[in-house]
Amino acid sequence: MRAARNADLWSGLALAALAVYIIVQASGWEYTGQDGPGPGFFPLWYGIAMAVLCVALVAASVLRGDKSDSVDWRGASRAFALWFALALSVAAFKLVGFVIGFAALCFFVVAVLYRRRAHVAAVVALALAASFYLLFPVLLGVNLP
Repeated sequence: MRAARNADLWSGLALAALAVYIIVQASGWEYTGQDGPGPGFFPLWYGIAMAVLCVALVAASVLRGDKSDSVDWRGASRAFALWFALALSVAAFKLVGFVIGFAALCFFVVAVLYRRRAHVAAVVALALAASFYLLFPVLLGVNLP
C-alpha cells in the first residue's frame, strides 16, 4: 500500500481537482474583450498550466514510487506556515491595505522561512512593497486593495 502514503500522488490529485475547478470557473468568464484579454484569460491559462504540472507530478510519483516511508515534517511545517501567513496577509489587506500587508508577508518569508537577519528582511520587504506601489498605482494607474 505504498500509494496510500505517497504525498506527491495525493497532493497532485488534490491540486488537479483545484485546477479543474479553476478551468471550469474561468471558462464561464469572457476570454477576450475589446481591449485585449478578458477576465477569464489569465485564470484559464493558469488552470491549464496547473493541470499540466499536476499530471507531471502524479506521473512522476507513480513512476518513481514512494522511496521513503517517512514524512518530511520540517518541510511540511514550513509550507503550512507559508500558507497560514499568506491567508493572514490577505485577511489583513482590508485592515492595513495591500502595500503594508504585502510588506509584512515578505518580511515573514525572508526572516522566518529563509532565516535571514531582520534588517535584510526589512530591506527586501520594503523594496518589494515599494515596487508594487510604483508599478501598479503610479505607472499603470491601477489601485491596489
